[in-house]
Amino acid sequence: MRLAILDTGSGNLASVQQAVEQAAETAEIAVKVAVTTSVADIRAADRIILPGQGAFAAVKKGLDALDGMQDALEERVRAQGVPFFGICVGMQILFERGLEHGVSFGLGWFGGQIAPMDPKDSDGKPLPLPQMGWNALDFEEGYHPVLDGIEKGSHVYFVHSYAARDHDEDFVIATTDYGGPIVAMVARANIVAAQFHVEKSGDVGLAMLGNFLRWEP
Repeated sequence: MRLAILDTGSGNLASVQQAVEQAAETAEIAVKVAVTTSVADIRAADRIILPGQGAFAAVKKGLDALDGMQDALEERVRAQGVPFFGICVGMQILFERGLEHGVSFGLGWFGGQIAPMDPKDSDGKPLPLPQMGWNALDFEEGYHPVLDGIEKGSHVYFVHSYAARDHDEDFVIATTDYGGPIVAMVARANIVAAQFHVEKSGDVGLAMLGNFLRWEP
């Protein structure tokens, strides 16, 4: 299996690669992992991961700078059905637009926008931003293959101040609570994406990556 980790200049690339390789070893799946900016690598990949950290605008700008890359992603992911995993800002840019550092347009694979969070505690007092640290996932067990074997309430690692808004609830497969429900994962067809850092989420994140490597949508 050939897996491409797309480098837009804003991802936690070494950690993602290490986590994928560890998950593959545990799952006993032979995977050749390439961190790449190459359209040819994306066209040849059997699995694609798009990490991202920092601001929506910066990640999208990095993607825009890779000549022909968006067309390659549309072809391989949307037209040909190659399994795809977006991580953190790599999830956010799948939406129609982001409002961080001005308005930036995303890939539009999911309807909605990435807007500033305004979390409040039970007394109405503001919660700290970014949401940083471990938080529990709420989801319907057995609903999506990437969540197979993972218990509801498992903790994963978040770092973000912006979150999905005005989205289609049908594509939300997991949420977390931070002053109210926050979109934690979305999925449709061969596309899955997480707001949290899968690669920093310990055994839970490794289990998700292992499930992704086995997934045949």
